[in-house]
Amino acid sequence: MSGDRRQEEYEERLQSFTGRELRPRTPGQDPVNQPMIRHWAEAMGDTDPVYTDAGAARATGRDGVVAPASMVQAWTMRGYAATVGPRGGEDGFDALVALLDEGGYTSVVATDSEFTFLRELVPGDRVAVSESVESISAQKRTGLGPGRFVTTVKTYTDADGETVATQRWRTLRFRPAKTGETPAPALRPRPAVNRDNAFFFEGAKHHRLLIQRCTGCALLRHPPGPCCPACGSLEWDTAEAGGRGEVYSFVVSHHPKHPAFDTPYLVAVVALAEGTRLITNLTGVAPEDVTIGMPVVLDWLDADPDLTLPVFRPAATEAP
Repeated sequence: MSGDRRQEEYEERLQSFTGRELRPRTPGQDPVNQPMIRHWAEAMGDTDPVYTDAGAARATGRDGVVAPASMVQAWTMRGYAATVGPRGGEDGFDALVALLDEGGYTSVVATDSEFTFLRELVPGDRVAVSESVESISAQKRTGLGPGRFVTTVKTYTDADGETVATQRWRTLRFRPAKTGETPAPALRPRPAVNRDNAFFFEGAKHHRLLIQRCTGCALLRHPPGPCCPACGSLEWDTAEAGGRGEVYSFVVSHHPKHPAFDTPYLVAVVALAEGTRLITNLTGVAPEDVTIGMPVVLDWLDADPDLTLPVFRPAATEAP
């Protein structure tokens, strides 16, 4: 069999996991309980009394204390003993990992997690979780080595089988660079794109700086959001910024170091001529030459084929 055919066959086997259940509905070991809620709230420094004080919770219209929404995953974790012990037979997750290992994608790093919460959990709730594959990307070049982004969806249900939360979980399964091998240039960190801000990044791909505008009161706002802070309207469109502004504030970043950035680098809040502010990088200027109020103009950073970002440079460097 030719190398191309083997690769096609491997791709077909890998993509056959799309839509497949990796783990069936599995109940957590313990019900939602007050001691664990208290431990979590203390560890996170969350002092909201609705998690620990039944009276305070009832004052908000609840029947009693509730669990922090972000705890939902904790109720289904298997625990240390179960993690280091045998799982009790291969499941879809093991089969997928084995296939990725076969392709050389033996290392993993988590990239992002997106939760949707449908109702609050209360003491006594018994939470179960199932997991299925949403997508497996084509091979990508990353700073860690060639890899594939694997996106799964975890569905959390209560004892009646009703969904209480979903979690979209994305990991990068990558093939580590060999000793002496020059890794691919590191990619800039990916922005968290959602339904509110997708227009901004799509506009950037076409070198257009789009600002969200309320169609109720015409207020421009950035960063984007679902609701106008002035009039409360949910209706909006966009306006294209002219690309001029001034430095409102800035910092010179030395740490933490990241392979995609040459340190030190400048992070600034730029006040646009249209009245909104934008967090961005400054280019074409040394840190010691930046001043508050310095006029700047828009430039574009085509970081890689999938990411374009607006940056600003001193207006004095603008071409005649």
